[in-house]
Amino acid sequence: MTKFEEFKRKEKFIEDKQLFYPGIGDETQKPILTEKINLAARDFQKLAKTGNATDDDYQNAIKIGLNRFTGIYIDSENQERICYYFEELMDIVGLESSDGQLNNFRYGFD
Repeated sequence: MTKFEEFKRKEKFIEDKQLFYPGIGDETQKPILTEKINLAARDFQKLAKTGNATDDDYQNAIKIGLNRFTGIYIDSENQERICYYFEELMDIVGLESSDGQLNNFRYGFD
């Protein structure tokens, strides 16, 4: 649970040279996108707390989390960063794959 709390607390959409991410271009989007990522973290955390969440449960949480971004213009660099955040959440719970959902979000196909 500590990893989820650390994830939610850390500042998001800032420059990350390891990922070649320049940081968010439109600062007005930062709190909106951060809130949506943190909601996804909360969803993952709730599932993890049950102690019996399945891969399908986490797949559904990814789907719900990605759907929160529907209707918002997000440039390709920020889409990529959102995918990395989801991968971090997947790593916390040991989920191997998004079952193509991250590729669909980022590229429009798996």
